[in-house]
Amino acid sequence: MTDPLLSLNNIEVIYNRVILVLKGLSIKVEEGKIVALLGANGAGKSTTLKAISGLLKPENGAVTDGSIVYKGQNIHNSDAAAIVRKGIFQVMEGRRIFEHLTVEENLRAGAYIQRNPMEARRRMQIVYEYFPRLNERKRQVAGFMSGGEQQMLAIGRALMADPELILLDEPSLGLAPLLVQEIFRIIKRINQEQGVTILLVEQNANIALSVADYAYIMENGRVVLDGTPQDLTANADVREFYLGLTDVGHRKSYREVKHYKRRKRWLS
Repeated sequence: MTDPLLSLNNIEVIYNRVILVLKGLSIKVEEGKIVALLGANGAGKSTTLKAISGLLKPENGAVTDGSIVYKGQNIHNSDAAAIVRKGIFQVMEGRRIFEHLTVEENLRAGAYIQRNPMEARRRMQIVYEYFPRLNERKRQVAGFMSGGEQQMLAIGRALMADPELILLDEPSLGLAPLLVQEIFRIIKRINQEQGVTILLVEQNANIALSVADYAYIMENGRVVLDGTPQDLTANADVREFYLGLTDVGHRKSYREVKHYKRRKRWLS
């Protein structure tokens, strides 16, 4: 059995030296796969991505125990720029594009580690093939684009770095359902056609499980359940709380499931 591309081994993350957010978290991400992190707000999903990408320090956070191993190397003490050069690129929640720059200037910013101008141009053509609307608007100031177009730009900017692993944080946030479907179809294509491994944080469990090869469910900084999408969607608790379905397939209202109690203790 080959080693995973990325593994988090019993990591703990503390903010401001007192707030324990991740409590012995362990996950594995196999090369070439899409792995989803699911869970409610405050479960620690975004903190997990920031621990991997080296973005905890600006928020007074730190990995205080455990290890983060990427391609056989421990990276949890590396800075964010070094981690990008190793092939990991995070697409932040809320997109975080450069609103005052044009679409094309945003994409060029994503290629700052590319030393070969011809390769940067080739990467831009790949982005435009996946997101034709970006090509149509390449001279437009990014801040005037729709939320969906900005999300496309954020993912396209990540592709410009030619990453081996993309960390995607809530790509469906604030988007209309049809646009969410389009974005996730493209995410799946990028994974299959470019061979890019994806670690996906998403509150929309239905859409995440439709593209993922494996998924972890987090609660209060820990993994409480993991498995294939088929295994998780067959679990009655997952169906009721995360997918909003009854045992007979009827959709439940948020009011009915918000006071969720597990039928039995889940083991990670």
